[in-house]
Parts: sequence; C-alpha cells; structure tokens
Amino acid sequence: MNSINQSRSECTPFIWPIGGGKGGTGKSFLTINIGILLARQGYKTLLIDADLGTPNLHTIIGLPNPKTSLSDFVNKTVSTLEETVLEMPVHNLFLISGARNKLDIANFAHEQKMKMLRAISRLHYDYILLDLGAGTAFNTIDFFTLSDSGIFVCIPEPTSIENIYRLIRSVYIRKIRQVLQINCFRNLAGQAEAQNRDAVIQHPEYLLTTLKQIDPEQGGNIEKILQAFQFKLVVNQVRKRDNPRTGTLICKIIEKHLGMRIQFIGNVGFDDRVHETVCMKSPYILKYAHSQTALDLHGVLQGITGGTNRQTAALAASTSI
Repeated sequence: MNSINQSRSECTPFIWPIGGGKGGTGKSFLTINIGILLARQGYKTLLIDADLGTPNLHTIIGLPNPKTSLSDFVNKTVSTLEETVLEMPVHNLFLISGARNKLDIANFAHEQKMKMLRAISRLHYDYILLDLGAGTAFNTIDFFTLSDSGIFVCIPEPTSIENIYRLIRSVYIRKIRQVLQINCFRNLAGQAEAQNRDAVIQHPEYLLTTLKQIDPEQGGNIEKILQAFQFKLVVNQVRKRDNPRTGTLICKIIEKHLGMRIQFIGNVGFDDRVHETVCMKSPYILKYAHSQTALDLHGVLQGITGGTNRQTAALAASTSI
C-alpha cells in the first residue's frame, strides 16, 4: 500500500453519501466512475450500495452474482461489515453490494440501521462512497447525516431541481432533530409554526431562527454544526442547450432559504454512450476515458478531493487501470 493509503486508511475515512431527489439522475453512474478515479489516484476506495430497496452497483460494474451483500451483516450471517467487502478488478477499489439483499431490508429496524452506520464509520478506507436510494425516506436522510460531507446529484429539469431542494431541506431538518431531543424539537417546531404556519414545511430556516431566539447558545451551536457541512452539488446529463449556471443558481437559492452553503462542483455532460456502457455492464470511465463527459468527471473529482488542475489534467490523460 502506498503512503497515501497508509496515512488515510488508518484514520477516519472520508465518507461521501451520494443522493438525489428522484431516480434517474445518475447517482450510481457518479458513484462508480468517481470511485474508479479515486482508486486510480492511489486512494483505497470503498463503494457501498446503500440503495437498500433497488441496488444496482454490482450490475453496472459487471459483477452479476456477488457472494456477499449488506444483508449478510444486517442479518448477522457475518459478524463484521468488513466481511461483506468484495475486491474489484480496478486496483484499490472495493464494493459492498446490495445484490443479495432481502426485500424487507429497506424497512429494517432503527437499531439495525444505527449498527450499520457505526460499522461504516469504523471501516479503514481512504474514501467511502455511499450510493443512496432516491427520495427523502428516513434511511436515505440518516445516511446523509452520517458524515459532514455529501454529494447531491440532479439533472437540469424542473422536477429534479425541485426534488433536490426537498432532499436538502429534509437533511437540514433531520440534522436539527438529531441534535435536539425529540420533545424539544416538537416544542420548537410548534413555536415556529405559531409565528408562521409554513415555518416547518416551506421555510425550515425559521426553526433555527426561533431556536436562536429561545436559546441563543444552543441555537448558535446547531448553526455551527449546519455550517460545518461540506455538501457538494453536481448537475448531471447537461446538454448544450441547458443553462450551465443551473448548479450555481440552485446553491444560491439553498443558501438564501436554508443558510446552508453548498458548493457546486461541476456539470457532467450528457453522452448517449452512457446507456451503452450500462447495457455492457462496464464503467463508462474505463471505456471512454478521453471523452468530454470523462473530463467532466475529473472536474467533479477535483471538487471532492481539492486536487489541483495539474492533477486533474494528469488523470484525464491516463488510461491505465
């Protein structure tokens, strides 16, 4: 293992949940291809298919019959989550699949979920990418709050933009709920709604405003926690006719209404060949390493790692696995 892996994998991993407000935005596409780029850069990278109800990472990466899955850990078939990890053909890349998950795993008990979240945070990898299910279910939201980092993915369509805002808003409210005791949260929500009936549903930022008025110290602490989030936004499947500033505009709206700073890290261009590679069960970045969409993915990687332009250019020129 190289020096990068030795320094990072012995410490707390960088955990990046990847989610979107609706299906078809390209969460799995982004997870697999960014994971490959991280692995090729020398980082020990784990992909976890946390789309509990409809997992598909194993199919896209070309692994039709994984021997283990997340269910084996949840159902105590194995004693540690590490035992479910599968090594991928790409050096430094690993996978925890959901292929063998039981149908009821999407509704597993709270205790099982907390056990899984704790186990993920203890794994020894440089980067852990969580491919989450679509929507705003509690399981999806709780995976997001596992880390101060996270990547939201949308496409440049009104429905997708609206849904990504709802997802981010749900993460915002869920985090406040986790920090506060449940009774305290209900009391706060009631007071906020008394001031404005749309406070919780349409304007959750009023929750924080009300809390800061009631208890300035606690309100200030929660505000710091929310500001510590390092959330990123990627706009996928962007065509030439689409507004290239859509991502920037979304981030401005979120900061205005929620007070959360989200960094827009790039557009990923639409490419018909993505469909081809999914049907071939082969990751896009391995087949079309020099396409514009591949270069866009390198730009997203830079936004995640904080790499320099020189590093990104070097990666874009590389075709080795």
